Amino acid sequence: MNILTVDVEEWFHLCGAGGRFDSAHWDALPSRVVATTRRLLDAIDTAGVPATFFVVGWVAERHPALVQEIRSAGHEIGSHSHWHRRVYEFTPETFADDLNACRRAIVDAGAPPPTSFRAPEWSINDRVPWALEVLAREGFSVDASMAPVKLVGRLDYPRRPHVRTTPGGDIVEVPPFVADRFGQVMPMGWGWGLRMSSPRRVLSSIARANRRGEPAVLTVHPWELDPDPPRVWLPPRLMFAHYFRLGGFERRLKDIMHGATFSTLRATATWAPPS
Repeated sequence: MNILTVDVEEWFHLCGAGGRFDSAHWDALPSRVVATTRRLLDAIDTAGVPATFFVVGWVAERHPALVQEIRSAGHEIGSHSHWHRRVYEFTPETFADDLNACRRAIVDAGAPPPTSFRAPEWSINDRVPWALEVLAREGFSVDASMAPVKLVGRLDYPRRPHVRTTPGGDIVEVPPFVADRFGQVMPMGWGWGLRMSSPRRVLSSIARANRRGEPAVLTVHPWELDPDPPRVWLPPRLMFAHYFRLGGFERRLKDIMHGATFSTLRATATWAPPS
């Protein structure tokens, strides 16, 4: 069983962009998350795929009806932090505060308290050895933030779900899907890696991982399905990550969803072995 996840965030929730994209200016920027999330919901529901939607608390506060729509469609709702900040920008105490703010926003929107978490920009790594302990203490049982790629994580991170034991309790870690190509580890399951690859290539990579007993965790964002995304200048790395090959992505995603079997993070994480 593979896992489809959605990071429910605005097009301007960009880690490290600063300037006009700082959180102090978010309310002044045009919101597109409701329309784009509904578009993604329609595509997912047409494919008959249950998914895990990681919701930014700031979004849940402003669009509680959207959280209800996701829940009414039968999907799991997780936390994607409140302020969409990388975990290593927090202390353990302020990270717990951010988790609690997001939880309150999601519960106030009418959803159950989230037990699954994903960090913005896969930012649970060796820089924050305390992060999983904080998550466990705050009632989270599943994390999906540790990427086995060099840029944001480490190449030797496990590629399959596994249990990590912390002083705060056990937590299941479910990494994103990567694939080996041209001697490199490629983020096949999210961002530019998923958008660059043809559905046929993605599905064949998923099949190989499944034969090894590894579920493939795919991640998409509502803004990736925006038919007319706002065009703004960003630093080159962010420009590439945010705009590369958006055209036709909705069609390619539909082909992928129809070509493999998916479930929620919560349902798939139950069988994870210890690390």
